[in-house]
Formats: sequence, C-alpha cells, structure tokens
Amino acid sequence: MEGTNFIDDLFKKYDIADPHDENHELAEISELSKKGYQLLKENKISEAVDCFEQIILIDEYNNYALVGMGDAFRKKGSFRDAITYYQRCLVHHPGNNYALFGLADCYKALNQFHKAIEIWEQYLVHDEKNITVLTRVADAYRKIKNFKRSKAVYLRVLEMESDNPYAIIGLGHLHYDFKEYTNALYYWEKMLLTADYSTIDIRVLTSIGNCHRKLKTFDEGIIYFEKALERDPYNFYALFGLADCYRGMNMPLKSLEYWNRIIEQDPRNKVILTRSGDAYRTLENYDKAIEYYERAINIEFDTYAVLGLAMVAKARGKFPDAIESLCRLIQQDTKNYRLYIELADCFVRINERNRAIELLEDFQKMSGRSTAIAEFLERIK
Repeated sequence: MEGTNFIDDLFKKYDIADPHDENHELAEISELSKKGYQLLKENKISEAVDCFEQIILIDEYNNYALVGMGDAFRKKGSFRDAITYYQRCLVHHPGNNYALFGLADCYKALNQFHKAIEIWEQYLVHDEKNITVLTRVADAYRKIKNFKRSKAVYLRVLEMESDNPYAIIGLGHLHYDFKEYTNALYYWEKMLLTADYSTIDIRVLTSIGNCHRKLKTFDEGIIYFEKALERDPYNFYALFGLADCYRGMNMPLKSLEYWNRIIEQDPRNKVILTRSGDAYRTLENYDKAIEYYERAINIEFDTYAVLGLAMVAKARGKFPDAIESLCRLIQQDTKNYRLYIELADCFVRINERNRAIELLEDFQKMSGRSTAIAEFLERIK
C-alpha cells in the first residue's frame, strides 16, 4: 500500500503523466504524492497529511491524495475520518482497490464486520486471488460466527498457499470458537512444524495450551504455557493457563504461585483475586481466603467472591451466615443451580432436610430439569 511502488502503480493504472512531464501541475502532484507516502511509511502522519492536502488544493478529487488521507487517518486510529476520504475517492474513482482495501479495514477496526465483508467482496471482483484480502474475509466471517463460510475461505487460501500462517491460525481460532478443541489443536500444531519455539508467535503456544486446558489434558497444556513464559515471563495468558491447569489438577498451592504472579501485575483484578481465594480455601487457609475474597468485593461486587465467603462460613460450621449469603446471591441470580445445591446442603447440615428437598424441587419446576440438582435430590431423599 505505502511507498513509491504504490504511486508508480497508480500512474500506470490511471495514465497520469510522469513527474518529469512538462506539465508543472502534474509534476508537482507526483512529487507531493511520493513525499506523502514516504512520510506515511516513516510514520510522520502530520507531515504526510500536509502533502496530501496540498494536492487536494490543486485537484479536489485526486484519487491518490484521497487514499493517502484515508491511510493517514487510519494509521492514527481515526477510522471514521478515514472512511470519509476513502468513500470520497470511490465516488469519483469507483473500484479503486486501494480505497476499497482501506475502507474495509476501517470497518473491521470498528467491528462492523458485515460492512467490511461487503467491501472486501467488491475488492475480490478485481483481484480474486489476493490472499491478504481472502484471509481478512475469512477472519470477518469468523467474527460474525459464520463457521461454514469462514472455513471455506480459509481453505481456499490454503489451496493457493498450503503453509499460509494466517489461514492456519485462523482455522485454529475458528474451531476453538466453536468448541471444537481437537480440530483447533490440529491446525495450531501445524504451525509447530514450520517453526521452532524461539520464532513462533507466542499466541500459538498459549492457544495450544488453552486447547489442552479445555480438553482437561492439563499436563500437556502446562508444557506450552511454560514455553510461552520462557519467552515472556509476564504474559497474562501463560500465567492464567498455568494457574488454571494446576487448579484442574487439584494442585492449589502450585496454582497460587501463578495467580499471585498475575496479582503482582494487576492487584485490582477481582477475578484473579477470587481464584486465589478459592485456592486458599481449598488449602483450608480460611483467613487468607477471606482476605482475598474481600479484596475482590471491595473493588466491585463479585458473585463468586461472595460465594467463596459463604463456602468459608460453611466450612467453619457457621451455617446461618452461609445461608444468609447464599439467599442473597439467589435473589440476584435465580437460575444458578450451584447456589441452590450449596444452600440445600446447608439446610441438610442443620437437620432441615425437608426444606432442602422443597428448595430443590422448586428450582426444578422453575428452571427445568438440572442433572446436578436431580442427583443431589436423589442423594438427600
């Protein structure tokens, strides 16, 4: 897109005179264009904009000045301003591939994926084998949850370029998004065949680890998260993955090591504070568990932190306190079956079995049949 090659292409495409032409105006436009795109390449946005504005003063609808302005605003993250320039270019120069490409990328950045797809499809009419655009189209279909179309476009890319990393990684994300973790692993592990751990994108390592975490093959997931941490000792996804794998393996002390490393970086992360509280509770270090739960609640109300406090009260035999907390939670989350099971268990422990049965039967009538509730009911009846 950027640099002198782009300008040279435009001269050829639109039959614009060479800068050495005797026509001084065209020569001036040419020099300003080349200078503007070079400045864009060097990330000198304001200076580039000055060049393109000078062109527009000479030629209001100059196609490469309008595209240049769009590119400049897109680089700044001012996507709506960029869209204005790309659209203005397309009004006067329909089918301009550079304007179409930039416009679609802006819509993508604004999460307007349907509009982005529409524009990219227009681009592909003129350049149907453009792999860069095809992978963007596939990504956009993935974002709007169109599994079939997304997969078809990714596979089309792989037919043209069998080791294209964007298509392979995209297929991994696509299957992961649809909870097809084994298929996601197949694609992400293909990346390992083309590169070693020192060069592969760290996100591939954490993605493979996450697949194993979802498949509950925690010991295999740990390998990849550790490899990611070797590359970046502060990577949130690697730290979270390791903590959650050790949690799944019922190794709370080990999981705490990584939960607390996240908290060192982000002491106000209430989700991680609650996870740490859970680990301390599992270790029966109730005072520490309470400390972490309360830290989470002090940041913002958190259902699981309050549930954790109720579980601590229950573990300490303070059933009235646990019942009070659980009743408050149920008022706010009437369909959370776990809350009902914990409350029913409290009733059982204070010898109010009939009350527990009534509670669970009411839940089944209200929310439809829950297997976990049915099993607990069977146990206490």
